[in-house]
Amino acid sequence: MLALADSIWLITGIPGVGKTTVSRELAARLGASAHIEVDLVREMVVSGYLAPGQEPLAVSDAQLDLGAHNAALLAGSFMDAGFTPIVDDVVLRPRLARYREVLAHRLVRLVVLAPPVGVAVDRDRGRVEKHVAGRFAYLDRELREQMLGLGLWLDTSGASVVETVDVISRRADEALLAPVP
Repeated sequence: MLALADSIWLITGIPGVGKTTVSRELAARLGASAHIEVDLVREMVVSGYLAPGQEPLAVSDAQLDLGAHNAALLAGSFMDAGFTPIVDDVVLRPRLARYREVLAHRLVRLVVLAPPVGVAVDRDRGRVEKHVAGRFAYLDRELREQMLGLGLWLDTSGASVVETVDVISRRADEALLAPVP
């Protein structure tokens, strides 16, 4: 088991890169841990739910922000109870700012799963539950422009889930974000 339970982990990347699978594997190695899948947090809205990118954009964007806010609160609550939270979400600068605001007094490790966009689209085709990578492939460019230089970036195109988590474990210090001033 890893001794990296001192922080909240934020696993990000475009849809289809394997955030959920990697997050679950990382959580399994951390002992007392909790996987917070932000898509499920957002889907707690039953009436009035808008999927990301759905019109009106101001409302769907507000729901994205609400999901990040609540995921951050949930992560803090799990950490207070002795669990290492692993949050999986598509995070660009505005969402990262929300996480950092809510988790201002906590250590946060950011891992960006960043294989070439074609790899994400191919992986997405193999999923049973949803197919959205093609629709959100444009986020790859935004992610690279907005987030480059933050956290640990991994091209996971040639790596298995186990190999990816092995690299995350070895390079965890690179994932640590500077404290919020």
